[in-house]
Amino acid sequence: MPDLQDVQLYQRILQRDKNSLEMLYIRYEKLIYSFIYKMTQNPEICEEVIQEVFLKLWRNHSTYSEDKGKFSSWLLTLTRNTALDILRKRKKETPYEYIETEASEAAGESAEDLAEWKERGSLIRRAVSTLKDDQKRVIDLFYFKGLTQSKISEVTDLPLGTVKGRIRLALKHLKDFMDREEEI
Repeated sequence: MPDLQDVQLYQRILQRDKNSLEMLYIRYEKLIYSFIYKMTQNPEICEEVIQEVFLKLWRNHSTYSEDKGKFSSWLLTLTRNTALDILRKRKKETPYEYIETEASEAAGESAEDLAEWKERGSLIRRAVSTLKDDQKRVIDLFYFKGLTQSKISEVTDLPLGTVKGRIRLALKHLKDFMDREEEI
């Protein structure tokens, strides 16, 4: 099979092509592992997340759309959400683990991909640095530490509506900032 683009492989997976699933697995397994390892520091969870992500791809539990961005970004979002789901399930058995991710340092990608991740990570850090302190805190707790909005409300002693509002405003600000920066 020629070197296919990720989207083509994904479309073939939707048609039940096992070889395409295997090619995507080979292409992304190391990246996903390192991404999850940075979140959890737990090899067992890394393996479980990888398995679950590729099962979701095979079973078409989550649908990729090209108009929503790069396939690799979508796959890492799917990975992050899967990891959070698994951690929440395990939370009943073990103390809550705070989650810290730094996608720009993820290993296993080509030099070009890694440079793109570092550039994107730098842009995200600049965007987050422009937020008000109260918005930074809820974004950190929600996206980087994996807390639910209800848990953030409890931890910060803020009404749930306030937490939701701060997240919504922060995301709008981040999107506007990144759109402006990407136009330059």
